[in-house]
Amino acid sequence: MGHSVGQVAGFAGITVRTLHHYDEIGLLVPGERTAAGHRRYTDADLDRLQQILFHRELGFPLEEVAVLLDDPAADPITLLRRQHAVLTARIGRLTEMATAVERAMEARKMGISLTPEERFEVFGDFDPEAHAEEAEHRWGSTEAYRESQRRAAARTKEDWQALTRELDEIHRAVADRMAAGDAPDAPGVTDLAERHRLFISRTSYPCDHGMHSRLGEMYVQDERFTATYDAIRPGLARYLRDAIAANEERERERERAANAVSTERGESGSSAP
Repeated sequence: MGHSVGQVAGFAGITVRTLHHYDEIGLLVPGERTAAGHRRYTDADLDRLQQILFHRELGFPLEEVAVLLDDPAADPITLLRRQHAVLTARIGRLTEMATAVERAMEARKMGISLTPEERFEVFGDFDPEAHAEEAEHRWGSTEAYRESQRRAAARTKEDWQALTRELDEIHRAVADRMAAGDAPDAPGVTDLAERHRLFISRTSYPCDHGMHSRLGEMYVQDERFTATYDAIRPGLARYLRDAIAANEERERERERAANAVSTERGESGSSAP
């Protein structure tokens, strides 16, 4: 005897009700019956059920499946080849979709709302995603990092291109000062360091002079940042670090001078009649 309805449902991962429906519409009529009239499925029936399920998975309605399987010109090998071709194409498409979703997840994690092609167009050889995990590990718990992510997520490709051009202009200006032989603490160079700090504050997160100096140290200590700056001009990472430090010292001198003036005015006021 063949297989019972329950056994076939278990084999195929479908319900008994589905098998009853296939029988009622003539799509899969069991080849055998018991003396009591119970359905029994032969091996040939199982082959047909496999074909039905293949076509259903591919999205064919039951009426079309019946026509395909009952076509006297169709043979099992032809059907399998057709299914293989369709499945292969679907696998390729799903693989592309999975890759796109992975890239979208990376972009979301990085906070950059750009396609991979747009990010390449904007950032060139520099890959911001390569630093995303480390940045989150180092600063993910800070408000500065969260603020940077919020701002980045809202930017378009045009926004990123404009910011990249502005930052490149600052870097080139610093490199030109270095090439001209200016010391890192020269007023024009420290002005550029301050412009660099203000750029970060405006575009990423509030960056005071102390944080800016810590970033400058990272440009020298992290070989990847060093390589990025030194690709503009050899030694630029260290030169920019020194200019940033000089700019912080200049700000401290201004604060000391302002405090001294304030103190002097206070003392003058207290001694007045």
